Amino acid sequence: MQMVLIGPWDPVGAQQSLSWEVQRYDGWFNNLRHHERGSAGSRLQRLVPATYSDGVYQPLREPHVPNSRRISNAAMKGASGNASLQNRTVLGVFFGYHVLSEVVSVELPGCPAEFMNIRIPKGDEVFDPDYTGNVVLPFQRSEWDPHTGESPNNPRDQINQVTSWLDGSAIYGSSHSWNDALRSFSGGELASGSDPAFPRDTQGSYLMWTAPDPSTGQRGPQGLYVFGAQRGNQNPFLQAVGLLWFRYHNLWAQRLAREHPTWGDEELFQHARKRVIATYQNIALYEWLPSFLNKTPPAYERYKSFLDPSISPEFLAASKQFFSTMVPPGVYMRNTSCHFQAIINQGQNDSLAFRVCNSYWSRENPNLSSAEAVDELLLGMASQISEREDRIVVQDLRDYWPGPGKYSRTDYVASSIQRGRDLGLPSYNRALEAMGLKPLQNWSDLNSNLEPEILEAIATLYNHSLSHLELLPGGLLESYGSPGPLFSNIVFEQFVRLRDGDRYWFENTRNGLFTDDEIAEIRNTTLHDVLVAVTNVDPDDLQPNVFFWLDGAPCPQPQQLKDDILPPCVNMTVLDYFKGRGAGFGLTVIALCLFPLVSLFIAWVVAHFRGREFKKLQKKEKQNIKKEMPMEGVAAMEWPGPGTRSRPVYLQLLPESSLQVLDEQHSVIRIIQLQSLKQMNLIQSNNKGRRTLLLKIPKEYDLVLMFNSEEERGIFIQHLRGYCAHWDLDFELSDMREQDLLKNAVTKQQREHILETFFRHLFAQVLDIDRADAGSLPLDSSQKVREALACELSRTEFAESLGLKPQAMFVESMFSLADKDKNGYLSFREFLDILVIFMKGSPEDKSKIMFTMYDLDKNGFLSKEEFSTMMRSFIEISNNCLSKAQLAEVVESMFQESGFQDKEELTWEDFHFMLRDHDSELRFTQLCVKGVPDIFKQNISNRISFIDKSRKGGINSNGDEILSSETPKPGSTGIRKRFGKKAHTYTPRPYTEAQREKFQRGKLSQKLQQFKRFVENYRRHIVCAAIFSGIAAGVFVMQAYYYAFASPSTGISQTTLVGIIISRGTAASISFMFSYILLTMCRNLITFLRETFVNRYVPFDAAVDFHRWIAMAAVTLAILHSAGHVVNIYIFSVSPLSVLSCVFPHVFVNDGSQLPNTFYWWFFESIPGMSGVLLLAVLAIMYVFASHYFRRRSFQGFWLTHHLYIVLYILLIIHGSFALIQLPSFYLYFLVPALIYCGDKLVSLSRKKVEISVLKAELLPSGVTYLQFQRPQGFEYKSGQWVRIACLSLGTTEYHPFTLTSAPHEDTLSLHIRAVGPWTTRLREIYSLPSGNSSTLYPKLYLDGPFGEGHQEWHKFEVSVLVGGGIGVTPFASILKDLVFKSSVNSQLLCKKIYFIWVTRTQKQFEWLADIIREVEENDLQELVSVHIYITQLAEKFDLRTTMLYICERHFQKVLNQSLFTGLRSITHFGRPPFGPFFNSLQEVHPEVRKIGVFSCGPPGMTKNVEKACQLINRQDRAHFIHHYENF
Repeated sequence: MQMVLIGPWDPVGAQQSLSWEVQRYDGWFNNLRHHERGSAGSRLQRLVPATYSDGVYQPLREPHVPNSRRISNAAMKGASGNASLQNRTVLGVFFGYHVLSEVVSVELPGCPAEFMNIRIPKGDEVFDPDYTGNVVLPFQRSEWDPHTGESPNNPRDQINQVTSWLDGSAIYGSSHSWNDALRSFSGGELASGSDPAFPRDTQGSYLMWTAPDPSTGQRGPQGLYVFGAQRGNQNPFLQAVGLLWFRYHNLWAQRLAREHPTWGDEELFQHARKRVIATYQNIALYEWLPSFLNKTPPAYERYKSFLDPSISPEFLAASKQFFSTMVPPGVYMRNTSCHFQAIINQGQNDSLAFRVCNSYWSRENPNLSSAEAVDELLLGMASQISEREDRIVVQDLRDYWPGPGKYSRTDYVASSIQRGRDLGLPSYNRALEAMGLKPLQNWSDLNSNLEPEILEAIATLYNHSLSHLELLPGGLLESYGSPGPLFSNIVFEQFVRLRDGDRYWFENTRNGLFTDDEIAEIRNTTLHDVLVAVTNVDPDDLQPNVFFWLDGAPCPQPQQLKDDILPPCVNMTVLDYFKGRGAGFGLTVIALCLFPLVSLFIAWVVAHFRGREFKKLQKKEKQNIKKEMPMEGVAAMEWPGPGTRSRPVYLQLLPESSLQVLDEQHSVIRIIQLQSLKQMNLIQSNNKGRRTLLLKIPKEYDLVLMFNSEEERGIFIQHLRGYCAHWDLDFELSDMREQDLLKNAVTKQQREHILETFFRHLFAQVLDIDRADAGSLPLDSSQKVREALACELSRTEFAESLGLKPQAMFVESMFSLADKDKNGYLSFREFLDILVIFMKGSPEDKSKIMFTMYDLDKNGFLSKEEFSTMMRSFIEISNNCLSKAQLAEVVESMFQESGFQDKEELTWEDFHFMLRDHDSELRFTQLCVKGVPDIFKQNISNRISFIDKSRKGGINSNGDEILSSETPKPGSTGIRKRFGKKAHTYTPRPYTEAQREKFQRGKLSQKLQQFKRFVENYRRHIVCAAIFSGIAAGVFVMQAYYYAFASPSTGISQTTLVGIIISRGTAASISFMFSYILLTMCRNLITFLRETFVNRYVPFDAAVDFHRWIAMAAVTLAILHSAGHVVNIYIFSVSPLSVLSCVFPHVFVNDGSQLPNTFYWWFFESIPGMSGVLLLAVLAIMYVFASHYFRRRSFQGFWLTHHLYIVLYILLIIHGSFALIQLPSFYLYFLVPALIYCGDKLVSLSRKKVEISVLKAELLPSGVTYLQFQRPQGFEYKSGQWVRIACLSLGTTEYHPFTLTSAPHEDTLSLHIRAVGPWTTRLREIYSLPSGNSSTLYPKLYLDGPFGEGHQEWHKFEVSVLVGGGIGVTPFASILKDLVFKSSVNSQLLCKKIYFIWVTRTQKQFEWLADIIREVEENDLQELVSVHIYITQLAEKFDLRTTMLYICERHFQKVLNQSLFTGLRSITHFGRPPFGPFFNSLQEVHPEVRKIGVFSCGPPGMTKNVEKACQLINRQDRAHFIHHYENF
């Protein structure tokens, strides 16, 4: 029964006109029971069990077997020029190679790449002539069946990459797609090039092997033809056989087209193919095989389906190795007239024949440029006798075979031996036994024709053990004249199985392919007939059997070719894949590393231009100031001393005989009293432009001036000369070289060293400190001490020591009092006298000295006007914090309180009585001097009062507020006044001391307690960070382990282990981090989740910090990822194509070209590389502009560059989707966070579309803009939350975050925005009050929010402390109003008490907040809020300069129940808040509270101090302070 299989590759209807079953190209379904038998990609079928070192897949290696190159040198080396004993022709040899390529191919390397490199013995005359001993020829193992090699029961089996059948696969290809590439689809012919006698060149996607020419180095597909056999272009001789069958097919197609003009292309092609295959089968089995083996196959009986025709590895070794002994060193060409032609050699003289070693993979050979030339080569091979069939292999194969990888040459014999070991071939004796032959007992039985020295050499290599002799060397050594018995049996058995097991064999009459007559015709066709038909030569020009040349045959060869009569072989070259590319690679890596620096430069340029805008504004303001204060003076540059830059100054000669030096802002730097000089000593330079002038000033540092020109200097000297004449001062002018002048000058630095010694000894005497503790002095200290103690302080130096300006009223009064000799300077003794009083004097002494200071008319009385002058001098140092009216009110109040309202003058006793309640302040009052050494600070007493729980109202003796620990009962109507006159006597006590017994812990216990509190405070942060880090580390380890130990069969871990571990592990972590970092920016989701149970486990207030932490971790991993890829790219750039095709099977195809892509391709021409470079650039820009420094200087730059995250994620998707070595996995991490983030953004976008009308805009002091605007419908928020606003009128769509200062119960929303940058400054300008005072003229706002932060959790603590600094008080304005409102409506609140600490430079800085606090005080009926204001501009509380202000402040609080500075009932402190003692006292006031919430917002320095104080307090086993902070 005939079956017709219609394959999917045939055109529709083509099979219907064919009466037989068309054979598949890939060999499948030949055997209908075992479909895969003989198919391309099927396993080799062993005749003998595999021999591997481990029994599974590891090949035998040295020292278990000899070095393969040593075997080649010992056994296969010999002279060429010995003719075949059977007179076999060269055509038969290369026809045999063609048949071999027809049935088997195992040359394609397997994946992952495994190497069995051939180590060349030291001093090898061909491969190691320099005796390096380091030459290793690469050898890669063949492709194997991945389902084998798993156990000794299933050892590794290699794959046959072509069909096993004699089915013309070397002509038509081993797959349907390959065959399509060969066909013309016209007239049934195979496609030809420009010359019909030749196929098309190898171009495009044709999978032809395109190895480089080892003799010339020429590469590329040009000059190589498309054949069915992948390596059909290996040499011109094999190529000629392929061209023969190409032309024979087209000849039959043309003949059939003439005979059957109605047939289409498919019919013509399949009929011609069928006939060509049958002819090929007949010639191979019945003509060539007998000539090869001297044995004729038995007559064909029938198709035997039970036979497995699969090729055995033993057959591959036997046939291929035996052919190699017959290959001559050269091949003749002749024409039909028996003329053997000369060969044109490139760069060499003409030769008798082709040199085989120089003909491998040759392209566009000028000797074979026409069909006639190819015919002549075929005729030459038919007339040339091959080399003798013995052990010798010519050097063209043994020493100059085309090499793999970067080596242009290798050893064919050694490679074949390695291939046999790769295939697991058995030993020679085991193979004999398997084939039914008698094993050898003695080495001499191997071959009687073998030379004894050769036999001894091979026996020595195998340690004289016949059991170790391998199949391939043994089979080759046994052969002489014909294949030995082992090789002959293996080859014969294989071809019989191929014939009898082939259902499509031409003699099988049951397959319906041919009639008996056609079979008989085919049986009578020989290769002679094919050659005659194709070449059109006369039949008599060729012998009938072209596989033999016998006596009497036409055209005998001139001579048997030898090495020495042919051109020499081109020596081996070693290609350096990275040669000439090291510099480019290094520059590329450096350029990538420069991305952050370039980004830094761009950011610096942006910040520079933004800074210029601010400087222009500042310059404008300075010019306005200059206009208000006109000044006449001389401009010059002052030289401060060596190593410092000169500064511009202005010089003014004042009427009161003084020289005033001012800076650029016209602030006084110093005043030089010229009258005290008595003689003006000037030194002018006489070189270098004559521009320098030195003014010698005794008792002070000298003044060194540099003018623009000598003329300007001369004018100034003339002014001084006239000035001296006016005041009767001596004038002396001398000349000096500028270098000597500068050395002669006493600089400010030198003066500071003298003053340092001055103050050290001054305080050492006052505080009775040992001189040794006053600080180390230089060796010549006695002289320097004498100089220091002899020096006197000028008024300017005295002012600088107090941190004041020279013209300050306080300085004037104090200096006049201390300067007893009225010489305009303070001596050591004069300063000591005044300092002793303030450091050790009694309150009476201090009040007396203040009385004397301000008794201006020295009449022994202090008038009310003089009292006011004194107060003004103190107000002056606080930047005039009180108005004249307030000052007058204070003075009148103090006089009236003391009963002196009727007096116009005060005696000292009256003055001291007025200060009677402030003895403690006067007792601890000191004169704070700048530059006091640290050794003295610990001896200066200072005390600060804090909250105490023992008082239930009023204030203590220091005027500090005393807070009750008792909480009013709910609903109580009793309102307790917090300020007032003292109702009872109170003994001062140190409030910082504990009021209950404390357990003193050791340092270790404190550290453990601190750690415990830290964990308790940040347990949510720690857990979340640990989980996130664990997942990131987990995916890193998972990917790193997978690619290092469990990766698929690509061999990437063997290629670049470290690089792939780093790059793939970090890629997984980066994918996870860059995906889930989006969740930290889902502000709406975070705000919603804050109010759910999730807030107990996730610290949502740390979202921004977590965002920064993830970003920094991700960029660190990105750098590591890039470093890993730099390593990878270098390795890939020097790896052969055979390795790269395994690692990247979807990118590279191993076509033998061997040259890998350059690093440039990996970086800039591959999609992952280019997208990676762009990612680095985007990350560099985003991270630099997101840094704190540049974000503060150009928020718009940060805003714009951070929107590159869209580009970032697009590039990440592209980068990860190209799938070089794995399927895309980024989406697994990215999809869920991206959907959540998009949803969150849609919520924000829905709000951003609504315009918000501004109802009120007010410009407040300190650059604060107050905006009140409509509350959108459904807008719900909590106190402490923030919003983002945009104003399109500013010409930008950027959104800026601001905290709401309105309370949730209010109908409108309000913001207080401080102008600190371009955006906020321009916002302040456009909201200036418009004409008509109509709110409709205000620009509209766009609102996004509200968003939550940690401050909104203030109500979750019984006691909360709010600390605001600068503009950071805005969230607390909302919280304070919200708290008071909720308490007024009797809302149930957990929070029972709030302490609000407001830290401000001056009370005028944020007066708007004072209005809010005043509103809170008026409505705080239950006294829930306690406000403490710290004014940092003033000096410490117990400094002389603030003592009177402090007394006035407490007086105002007592009398009017409000602060003198703020007008509030809140307490005002001076200096910076001491958070540690403050928090300690809270524990005394609220002993029952276990957790106290601390919420701070302000500059980083302040929040760090709060955090440090909380950590110190938490060391104690008492109340736990939980800190939430926000910086701006």
